[in-house]
Amino acid sequence: MIASVLAYLRQAINKIVHGVGYWVCGGIKEQLQEVYMIRAVIFDMDGVLIDSEIVYLDEMYKKLAVTHPWVKREDLFPIVGSTNRRTKEIVFEVAGEPMDSVSFNEEYKMLWESCNVSYPDILRKEAVPLLKALNEKGYLTALASSTDTKGIERVVTECGIKGYFRYIISGDMFRESKPNPEIYLHTAEKLGCMPSECFAVEDSTYGVTAGARAGMTVAAVRDDRFNFDQSLANYYIDTLDEVLPIVESLNMEEAAALGCRKCGKL
Repeated sequence: MIASVLAYLRQAINKIVHGVGYWVCGGIKEQLQEVYMIRAVIFDMDGVLIDSEIVYLDEMYKKLAVTHPWVKREDLFPIVGSTNRRTKEIVFEVAGEPMDSVSFNEEYKMLWESCNVSYPDILRKEAVPLLKALNEKGYLTALASSTDTKGIERVVTECGIKGYFRYIISGDMFRESKPNPEIYLHTAEKLGCMPSECFAVEDSTYGVTAGARAGMTVAAVRDDRFNFDQSLANYYIDTLDEVLPIVESLNMEEAAALGCRKCGKL
């Protein structure tokens, strides 16, 4: 209840701020450029909330190398952050198998079915405290992942984090997922926010690119295991503990800028 009230108040305050066109200061009307406060934090799932990508890749490589010994571990790096459909295409390509191969389709299916992951064990320890803090402070939170709906549901349920998100959006809802920005633009719309009011937490090349193309502020979780290109990110973080301080700092800077404009100092 408290979180809901805080969220409502935060939205109301932002609407007031966004609606301001002029401040009367010393009898002179000064037009203000719009001030965009961060109202929402949108999370990727794999590699951000759970350290799953290395698990998936290693399991895939270990099993694939038995029947396709020419496949190198780095050949599978492009699957990190991709959709299930794209992952399958990449695996078939590096394995040198046609997509219509009945035997390899069966092998591929068995590869995934035999990959047993305990998601609570790989949930980042900072994830729940961060989600709680964001909710308590009135920020809107959402999950936007390229993973299919069934996979997301399993993770958030087993990890007990489903209730922290206002919306959970899957890449299988779109014709193209990340790096296409559509998933982020759709999530912002669902939250009732402009993209500039959203802070995206990502890790992969696909995800960082999608958030940046959507016009959001992007924080990239550093990870040197997969040769990610995170150059489009605005911030680089080592742990999720850094997210809230960055968001609060951005909002303090905007509030200070608004105060300066009100006093005629800008």
